[in-house]
Amino acid sequence: MPAWDPDLLPDLNGRTYVVTGANAGLGYFASEQLVRAGAHVVMTGRNPLRVAAARAAVHRRVPGAADRGAVDTLLLDTSNLGSVRAAAATLRGRKRLDGLLLNAGIVHPPAHRQTTADGNELVYATNVLGHFALAGELLLPLAAGLGRMVWLGSMSTSLTPYDPVDPQLVDGYTPWRAYVQSKVATTALGLEAARRLGAAGVPVSSIVAHPGFSIGGRTAGVAGVNEPTSAKRFTDSLLTPIAQSKARGAWAPVRALTDPAARGGDVYGPRFVVKGEPKRVHPSRITRDRDVAERLWQDAEQTTQVKWRLDKAARPSLRRWWFSRR
Repeated sequence: MPAWDPDLLPDLNGRTYVVTGANAGLGYFASEQLVRAGAHVVMTGRNPLRVAAARAAVHRRVPGAADRGAVDTLLLDTSNLGSVRAAAATLRGRKRLDGLLLNAGIVHPPAHRQTTADGNELVYATNVLGHFALAGELLLPLAAGLGRMVWLGSMSTSLTPYDPVDPQLVDGYTPWRAYVQSKVATTALGLEAARRLGAAGVPVSSIVAHPGFSIGGRTAGVAGVNEPTSAKRFTDSLLTPIAQSKARGAWAPVRALTDPAARGGDVYGPRFVVKGEPKRVHPSRITRDRDVAERLWQDAEQTTQVKWRLDKAARPSLRRWWFSRR
């Protein structure tokens, strides 16, 4: 692949990206990197105060961002399907979207199984179902922008490749299994989306990216966004040989969103698995299993009641939709 400099992105002026879970961690730093390259970013999150603090941080840290109105904020809780539908309705008011980073998620699941107001297991709902529904609801504006959706995977799918035969973990719940299964599902759905979008002729790319081992204690302090304690800094410094900052962890999803050479079905991650510059990598075997992907797709459709309108998003139908809005 062509050389890629994560500190020198393509010119993104005129492009609009939506980032879920943008108030902290990878989502925040991905948003900041996109804005630095000239993009307009819609930063979403479930807590209005934290999302506002993240926008203020971007305004402080990126020269000119506030003056050009580079950041909008939007409330979105991916664990709540009603919140997803409301946010999607707002975002569909835009004529086009160039990219959607499906980043929000629970990294440290609760010790015991919890369910959402919709009755879904909390981790699966937050990390998988909400994003599946959001991507499906935003298919038309993404197609209008010839855009990309980027799903956030994890290197954990290679460490313990659980087959999510029980994605809601009604039986056998453990925090680790809940997290890994959600990332198996996320990656498998991202790859399945690439196959379906390509087969239907929809001009949207579905790409997966994982951040390696990215931790807060190795990350620069940002008021209101990343404020690790001295103890956290010390313990995380012990992991220096195998860890990187969350700013660097954001390199892989940002490359997936912006690299002109990226294609649907690609997977990006750090060069040395846990850290390093982003490059194209191979997904784990379980996430490439088409039977697993088909089973997860059907479950996601049934559970969210969102069916991706691939027929409408395909090029001929897209043109009719686009001109009807003008």
